[in-house]
Order: sequence, then C-alpha cells, then structure tokens
Amino acid sequence: MITKPQSGSVPNAPGSYQFKDSDRRIIYVGKAKSLRSRINTYFQPINKLPIRTQQMIQEAETLEWIQVKNEVEALILEHSLIQEHQPRFNVRLRDDKSYPFLVVTLTDRWPRSMLTRGKIKKGNRYFGPYVDVRAIRETMDLLQRTFPLRTCTANKYARHEKLQKPCLDYHIKKCCGPCINDISEEEYDLHVRDLIRFLEGQTDEVVAELIEGMKDASNKQEFEKAARLRDRIFNVQKAAEKQLMVGARSEDFDVISFEDDDFEAAAHAFYVRSGRVMGQRSFILDKAENLPEGTLQARILEKLYIDENPLGAPKTVYVKVIPENKDFFEEWLRSKRGSQVQILVPQRGDKKSLIETVHVNAVEAFKRNRLKRLSDHNSRSKALNDLQSYLRLPTAPLRIECYDMSHIQGTNYAGSMVVMEDAILKKKDYRKFKIRSFEGNDDYSAMEEVLRRRLSNLILEEKDSKTETNSFAYPPHLLLVDGGKGQLTSAIKVLRELNLFERIPVAAIAKKHEEIFLPGEKAPVIIPRDSEALYLLQRIRDESHRFAVAYHRQLRAKSVKSSTLDGIRGLGPKRKKRLIREFGSIEKIKRAQLEELKSLSWLPANVAQEIHDKYTGKQT
Repeated sequence: MITKPQSGSVPNAPGSYQFKDSDRRIIYVGKAKSLRSRINTYFQPINKLPIRTQQMIQEAETLEWIQVKNEVEALILEHSLIQEHQPRFNVRLRDDKSYPFLVVTLTDRWPRSMLTRGKIKKGNRYFGPYVDVRAIRETMDLLQRTFPLRTCTANKYARHEKLQKPCLDYHIKKCCGPCINDISEEEYDLHVRDLIRFLEGQTDEVVAELIEGMKDASNKQEFEKAARLRDRIFNVQKAAEKQLMVGARSEDFDVISFEDDDFEAAAHAFYVRSGRVMGQRSFILDKAENLPEGTLQARILEKLYIDENPLGAPKTVYVKVIPENKDFFEEWLRSKRGSQVQILVPQRGDKKSLIETVHVNAVEAFKRNRLKRLSDHNSRSKALNDLQSYLRLPTAPLRIECYDMSHIQGTNYAGSMVVMEDAILKKKDYRKFKIRSFEGNDDYSAMEEVLRRRLSNLILEEKDSKTETNSFAYPPHLLLVDGGKGQLTSAIKVLRELNLFERIPVAAIAKKHEEIFLPGEKAPVIIPRDSEALYLLQRIRDESHRFAVAYHRQLRAKSVKSSTLDGIRGLGPKRKKRLIREFGSIEKIKRAQLEELKSLSWLPANVAQEIHDKYTGKQT
C-alpha cells in the first residue's frame, strides 16, 4: 500500500498524476488544477474513500506526477497517458466505433467526394460522423447523381487520364468526366460548391438555383439539359429528406445524453449545424468507480472533444446534467471555436424534446452493451477462475502470455508472443522474434532463445527504475508454451536460469489431445472439453500459432525476393524490377553483354558496369 508523499513535495500547480503498482504498471491516471490538493484527497482514512478507490490505493506502490502550465495541458496529458497505458482504474472508452465521415478533398485539383474512416487531413471538408452507414451510402448515391464529382483514387484517375477513357461512373452519369476533359474547372468547382452548400444545410438555395437553371434551359429549348437538371432537383430533394431538420438555420449546437450503471455508461451525441443533424456518435465508457453524474458528464465531454471535430466546436452544448467544472469546459471549447460557447441543460421546448430523443438512443446503446457485457464478463470470469483451479495457480491468470515457433526445415525461424489480459486478446502487446542464435531445426533451442530475450527484458526493466515502464515489464500470471513436455522443459530451464521459476507459473498445451502439462507432474491435466477454461487456452494457443506463421511467411517472402542482384551499387528495388522485366530473368542478365546493359537509357553507365563486372568475376 502506498504512503502519503512528504508535505510540500507535491507542487500546488496543474498537472497529471499516476499511481503505479508493484510491477510499475500504471493503474490510474488523474489530472488536477492543484496537484497538492487533489492528491491529498486520496490520503484520508481509507474507510471514507469509495470502494474502488480503496482497492486502487491498496494496490498502488508508487505515485508520480507531471507538472504543466494550465488545466488544458493537464487534460491533454491525462488523455494521452490513458490512451497509452489503459489503466484499469480509469474511466475508459471501451468500444468506440470508427464511424465514417463524408469528405470533399479540396486539396486535390479535381476534388473527390468519398466516405472515409481515416485521419483528418487539413484543407479538406468533412461532414459526419454517420452512425447509419447504409443510409449515408444511399445518400451518397443520390448526391453523386446530383453533383457528379469523381470518386476514384488518384492512381485510377491518372490511369484513365492517360488512356483518355472514362470509367463506368461516367457512363452511368455519376461522374462528369474530368479525366477526359469533359468539363471545365470552373463548372466542376460549381458542383463542388453546391455539394458543400447542400451538406451544410443550404438545401433550399441549391434547389432554387437548379430550378432557375432548368427554366432557363427550357426557355432556350435545351431540353436535354433541362431534363438533366430536373433529375438533379428530384435527387437533391430526396437526399434532403434524409437530413433531419431540428433547429433554425442559424443554429450550431451539440446535444449529449447518457445512461449508466455501476459498471459502464453509454453516451450519444447529435451534431447539429445550420439547424440540421450533420452527424451523430455513440460510445461506451467503462467505469472503474462510482461517479457522480456531474463528474461522468465531464468525462464524456473530455472524450468527445479531446480530438478535433471536423465540424468544429458548436456555439452551444446541450447536456443531460451540468458537468463538474463547467467554467473550465466552456473556456476550453471557446479556445477551440474562437468565440463564446455555452453548456446548458434544456428545461423546455424543442431542445428539451431533442435531448430526450438523444437519451433514447443512449438507452438503446446501453441495453445492447449491457446484455453483451453480462454475457462476456460472466464467461470470462468463470474461465479465469476455472483455469486457476485446474492449473492450481496462486491467482486467477489476468495476464497470459503464449509462445509458439514457426519454420520450414529450420529456415526463416520465427517466434511469437501473444498476450491475453482479462481473457481478451491484447494485440498491442504482441511481439515477434526472429531466431538468430543458431541455424537448423531445433524447436527447443528456439523456444529458449525467445523466452530468454523476453524475460531478460523483464529483469532489466525491473532493475532500472528510471526506465519508462512498457508492456515487456509486466510479468505474466501464466506463461503458456505451445507444445508438449519438451517445450515445457525448455521454458522451465530459462525460468530457473533467470531466477523466475518461483514467480511465474508455466504450462504447456499439446495440440494432439489438448493436454496441459505442468512442471513436476508426469500426467497431463485434462480440462473438460466443454469448459470455458479450455476454450480460452485454445484461443490464445491458436492465435499464437497464427501470429508465428504470419511472421514466418513474411520472412520467407522477404528471402524469396532476394537475388544475386542484391548489393549492386546504384541498383535499387525499382531498377532491379525493371531490369528483370526487360531481360526476362536473372539468368539472361548474367549472360548480357556490357553494350546491352548500357543501351538501356534509364540505367546509368556506371551501374551497367557494376552489373557486368559482378557476373564476369571482375568485381572486387
């Protein structure tokens, strides 16, 4: 259990603080306007603290802090530390989905419209995010027929531009053909402008201009043009119906509500711009402790606005309850927007009805995830408890590491380390190993090398208190090797060599009969076939095998690509590939005359000489 820091040692300044356990793992990250005041609240009589805070204090061994200039910097620092370390006692965004945005790539000469889930790129216009992917795809189809911008990639566009042949979208009237110069840049820019205006909610203005253009074309007896404009008007009106109007044209606001219990909270948000719902977002927060509603509302605002929203910060944020430290959040959002931002709880009228609608969405998300959580949590807990019983472990194995090898006749030897925490695969902590201590076929030596490298890192991290703790510094509660008694013996050998045998439980799982071998026991442990514990071990074993095989194939593909052309000065991958294409094979390159090589306009004379000298034996 942690002891209180010396009086006066904690600064009376903004910052972030971190509680760490005996393995130097960060278990809680917090922020504060005054580090001294906030940290002092943890060191009162323990029975006065919330239950989960009591547990955190009892598990913590050390306390560290980082001082910053202001509350905003403290918030950003806290967020980055939580993202990196995923502390178990923090409120965590557990299953945030990747919702698509509609983007207009204004940075391109011929802007394209598309759906994206990637990183936000400055200079482009983004709309969303959209929860209903099917609906936005249908809307996109209508918008393409109304504002026929290109949707193709840069490579595809360049290919069609070179061939001067348009793609299918052009023929079905969903692209105006900039690749074949079928439209001027000025006219194309009008399509871009109108699409953005429509997405901003200026639907009536866009329709009015299209109607005026249709009448003008009709008066000039340009009936085909008039018919096209008529179809565009129909499509844009149909697309506009899919945009929910919830406010006045001048209104920009967000509406946020949530539903929670002791374990999690489901939050939902509407993004309203120019009176229309331009996007929405739903996410789940894991609660590590019971939080007042105001504190939870503050945490939701942090998660929602810590990253830049392409739609920008709103004028007003309507919430279920007033967040803790309301003034700070208004000032923070004001700095993002550049003008005044208010956080309000609507009491009556349209905004009250709207937040009730958002709350219904939050409740539905909460119900779905509650059912899923109950199922997952119960089965995971039972599996870990059963595993502890079957393998006679001192504690439930919250962190399991599984190791496997992959090779073909001793070549391209690859090892894998797969991690499972709380019965969930933790891909961030996966590691792959290229075997380098020997050549040939020896699974036992390969296993020893991998474990020695992994566990040596653990020891080094534990000895060096100044080194920032990473996932390699956490000892597993169960070390599992894929194989039989031979692989288990190798693992025991390394654990004894590094004086870790008494600290880290080890077991081996054999594929043939799904038998579990333990140190010092002749007979294997047989776990019932229908047991969740066996299923858990099978899952991590299969994942370790998959990961090892994938890395082995990667190494094999790399070795296959190597050739006698490697190492020739001035001959990079592109030239190498082109040279093989020109001659047809490496054998023909070997037999080529110097004049043949020099005749290639793209190949420098000195490189041609290097190639010729290599295969004629003149190279030193």
